Amino acid sequence: MEQNSLDEWTGSGSEGGSDRCLSLTVRGPWGHFRRIEGNIVKQTYRIIPRTTVAGLLAAVLGIERDGYYDLFGADSSRIAIEPVRKIRTVNMPVNALSTAAENLHSLNGRGKISVKLPDPTDLRQQHNYEVLVDPAYRIDIALANDQRYEQLRETLEAGKSHYIPSLGLSEHLAQIEYHGEFEIEDGPEEDTIAIDSAVPDAVDDVVLDPATRCGIEESPAFMAADEGGRTTTSFTAYAYSPDAEPLEIRNIEASRVDGRTVVFV
Repeated sequence: MEQNSLDEWTGSGSEGGSDRCLSLTVRGPWGHFRRIEGNIVKQTYRIIPRTTVAGLLAAVLGIERDGYYDLFGADSSRIAIEPVRKIRTVNMPVNALSTAAENLHSLNGRGKISVKLPDPTDLRQQHNYEVLVDPAYRIDIALANDQRYEQLRETLEAGKSHYIPSLGLSEHLAQIEYHGEFEIEDGPEEDTIAIDSAVPDAVDDVVLDPATRCGIEESPAFMAADEGGRTTTSFTAYAYSPDAEPLEIRNIEASRVDGRTVVFV
């Protein structure tokens, strides 16, 4: 399986992310990463999508919506995602008010500042959400942009975030634990390697083992700004262990970060 080299940057930095990365764990009591497939139950991805990781880190940096897609593009960033807790979900009914334009009402409409909010007297709409329970993911991030890389490192070291981080929905607040900066080393060169992270684009290379559970899901990987705001430009199919255990993968180019074997995308 061919992987892009971490040294093949087309971004501005020559020393930014090609040989080092920042590592952090993001966790919370709840999480929901809405799957794009339509369903009565609003399902969630099990592995935090790469686009969501990019949005979370952009929130830490204080970058506005639709302003960070190039920074976390395919040629300017590398991200590895590792579930560090067993993945569990529950279905949770949620009563919601419609936020469609025709259902919003102006608050203080005669004042200088007018805010539109749902009418609290309207009937609620009940939706079933599939919600992750106690999700936690180890994230390794390399950036080609030196300035943004250093800004992210300093912000994480200080334990700060410009915007409040969340795990998908804004009400699912997240806690970030910064582990530090690590060298990205070459991974093992064996034919079969035990990978700690979720493994992108290696569905056919998983070594199936009756004792090891394996899940597969395809989620958004990269986005671009357009006239409507943003659009997903590509997806990645991840193989992962629901039990947060390593997976045996054939013919994979891996990296070593902080004593762990991971695959970047």
